[in-house]
Amino acid sequence: MAIQWSTLVRNAVLDAIETQIGASAKLSIATGAQPATCADAEGGTVLAVLSLDADWMNAAGSGQKTFKGTWSDSSADNPGTAGHFRLYATDGTTCGMQGTVTATGGGGDMTLDNVVIAAGQSVTITAFTLTAPGA
Repeated sequence: MAIQWSTLVRNAVLDAIETQIGASAKLSIATGAQPATCADAEGGTVLAVLSLDADWMNAAGSGQKTFKGTWSDSSADNPGTAGHFRLYATDGTTCGMQGTVTATGGGGDMTLDNVVIAAGQSVTITAFTLTAPGA
């Protein structure tokens, strides 16, 4: 039988992620597959870097945590096709999380309005939800 967590524990685990990464995190969108671990160097070309608000995620509820507000970059740095993201601490170098990126409806860990990015184009996150295990 699998271990189960109460909703209270699941929510606490999710809220701890934002606390650990910290206020005013940086979100990097890059080409290609994500590196094997957060400890590995960034792979691909960084297309856009978004500076998130001090409180960048909604409080967890029912074992899920969603992005808060509008996550966008008004001017992408480089052209390319987005493949993965990394969430960094405010220092922009300490990776706390990474995952796949797809267009809206594509099933990635994070979805964008458009994954084919031109330099100078606006980049907007359309969905990002974390779900805790153990239900």
